[in-house]
Amino acid sequence: MKETSEKEERTARVIRAALAMQRWPWEQGVLAQALLDWGDAELAVLMAHEAVVNQYKDGRLGMKYDRGAAADPASNGEPVLFAAKTTGNAKYRTAAQRMLEYLLYRAPRTRDRVLFHNENQGQIWVDAYFMAPPFLAVAGEHEEAVLQVEGMRRYLWDPATRLFHHQWDDDRKEFSRAAFWGVGNGWAAAGMTRVLGSLPVTMRSERERIVGYVEETLEGCLAHQRTDSLFHDVVDDPSTFVETNLAQMLAYAIYRGVAGGWLNRTYLSRADAMRERVYEMVDERGFVQGVCAAPTFDYPGTAPEGQAFFLFMEAAHRDALSQDSVSHSTRAPSS
Repeated sequence: MKETSEKEERTARVIRAALAMQRWPWEQGVLAQALLDWGDAELAVLMAHEAVVNQYKDGRLGMKYDRGAAADPASNGEPVLFAAKTTGNAKYRTAAQRMLEYLLYRAPRTRDRVLFHNENQGQIWVDAYFMAPPFLAVAGEHEEAVLQVEGMRRYLWDPATRLFHHQWDDDRKEFSRAAFWGVGNGWAAAGMTRVLGSLPVTMRSERERIVGYVEETLEGCLAHQRTDSLFHDVVDDPSTFVETNLAQMLAYAIYRGVAGGWLNRTYLSRADAMRERVYEMVDERGFVQGVCAAPTFDYPGTAPEGQAFFLFMEAAHRDALSQDSVSHSTRAPSS
């Protein structure tokens, strides 16, 4: 009982700290999704409402602080859809539909239809794996979601390392940032995991391919895991700082994958070790320390997405334990 209460209080502190943070469009959406996963529907609806308040006329949600984002605003789509379903308020459904139409018909993209991350930039970023395809899938645009998963991989994947590059510049036909950014690979693994949660079972071949992509990404990252269960900011470059969020992201993908029956249970020990280490990074005020820090994400500190993925990880762990197919220790990490 004591361990349970300590875990609940720790998570409550993480949520409180997250709500105190200023947020860009993707941070609003990612945190709202995490709250949905965790089970705080009321907070998720409140955050969805604010994303609608700050919706551009072209359909992009949560755009109070960012004029150029193209893929990022779509991270708000699922919470807004949830708000529409739970409240019956037509304005939320209309807002979600406008966001969807922006992605489908107005967002900038390559000639082979892969979404650019920002407007007027001509670049594909691995971050977009989490921002756009999951919303497309949950909104019923399953083929488009798969097209984006496949397309981003085509531009960014490195088969030799089994890792994703960060940014491709399609105008210059070169990587604008070739680094194997840890959190970028986390965005990819977590984003594809969420797509799998919404694809119908009838899309068997597509699901099998994406499962394989998640497994390869896990293996590519885990090959560079430190002995303390964390990773370097650029996973294959030990001169870069030690970073916390990738561990949360991979643990999330593992717990969801094992509970969903599409990932081998042998990964559980790795997820448990990462979760254990992450708990040590949560300070007394609920900040998850050591993540790529806002606003520039090139040094260790705190950020809304770091808070969000703690919640994603915990929700996935909780849900995995409730599945009969998962049998591993229920002991909460030590304080």
